Amino acid sequence: MPDRSLYDLIRDAGVVGAGGAGFPTHIKFARSPVETLIANGAECEPLIHKDKELMKRFGAQVISGLALTSEWLSSKNLIIGIKAKNRAEVDSLKTSADGRVKFCLMKDIYPAGDEFILVYEATGKLIPPGGIPLEIGCVVVNVETLYNISHAAEGVPVTEKIITISGAVKTPATFMVPIGTAYADCIVLAGGATVGNYAVLSGGAMMGELVTDMSTPVTKTTAGLIVLPVEHQQVVRRSLPPKAVKRIGASCCDQCYRCTELCPRWLLGYQIVPHEVMRSLLFAGGERQKFFSNYSLLCIECNICSLYACPEDLDPKNICTWSKRELFASGVRPDKSRAVKANPMRDGRQVPTKLLTRRLGLAPYDRDAPYTEIEFAPERVRIPLKQHAGSAAVPVVQVGQAVTKGQLVGDIYGDNLGAKVHASISGIVEAVDSFITIRRK
Repeated sequence: MPDRSLYDLIRDAGVVGAGGAGFPTHIKFARSPVETLIANGAECEPLIHKDKELMKRFGAQVISGLALTSEWLSSKNLIIGIKAKNRAEVDSLKTSADGRVKFCLMKDIYPAGDEFILVYEATGKLIPPGGIPLEIGCVVVNVETLYNISHAAEGVPVTEKIITISGAVKTPATFMVPIGTAYADCIVLAGGATVGNYAVLSGGAMMGELVTDMSTPVTKTTAGLIVLPVEHQQVVRRSLPPKAVKRIGASCCDQCYRCTELCPRWLLGYQIVPHEVMRSLLFAGGERQKFFSNYSLLCIECNICSLYACPEDLDPKNICTWSKRELFASGVRPDKSRAVKANPMRDGRQVPTKLLTRRLGLAPYDRDAPYTEIEFAPERVRIPLKQHAGSAAVPVVQVGQAVTKGQLVGDIYGDNLGAKVHASISGIVEAVDSFITIRRK
């Protein structure tokens, strides 16, 4: 490793959380020591396999990143959270791991990868409401982030992303592509779509977003693309406008309580009560609406309530999301002092991934997507200057400038929360706006 701090190396490489919102990793590692370091390999989104394939294929790099991070954070306890069914991946990691690394073997349930659930399963501790793992002496890092840290330690920036392409494609697969690659190019690499008119669930069937513009680029946080025909139930549901979602919810919710009973965070003891938030739809503003909306503050938007629990196909998740955002914008925050205790019925109410996949109408697409080594250089990439939490990176290149793969094209300055951005291919800069567009030579 070069003679520089890991903090600086990660910052200069533009490493961000690869399994979530893209929080800049150097900021996450600013506090030391941290007693327990947990590697998150508990991938749980149906039809997304990028973490599983990464651990199987690049286990040595993941363990290297874990070792480097544990040294930097002075962590005594090293734990890898992974599903018990993924024996080949566990074996790959164990080949490079030493005796300090423990494995937390988890059930095949959704959302096993939620860091609150993972921390509880790995340590028996519960994070304070609205808090972060650091408050109980833990840091959780996605396994792909650890892979990127191992490269950052050698001075190699983040220019590629491992993604899974599944759903209605000829050959579901997992592979590395340059950041900024268009979704359309990725789908072609998986043999192309098997349906004429399709849309994409980017990031997963549960927490991913519906995308219809196939020029959308891959970012540092893109986990995978699920290609579905436009008439599929999951595409149709996500196409409903907010006004219709609220109107249907207000008229049809019978307060059956099922959304709350199956909420993963409620089962851990947190005060997230989706059926109460649905009740807020009956009030047009005022204190009563705010009272019921307060039960949305700890929602993680996992979508269990909407896509699995609700017998009427209503959308408590989006009602919680909209309510939570309004409350946060008005300065309301969760009460961290509130006591938390896991529900004794929790084990019997967890959602098996296979059952969830069938409920989503995705069972016909539930196929392996093995890692495939490809040599792919797109003609053009559009690299977002903001593909992470915080402020967008500031362009440091100009139109017409020649750049090489790995060259800095977007920088961060001062104490601003953000991440650096690098060229993912060599070529000529075609445009500089909210994206850096590079055309291959």
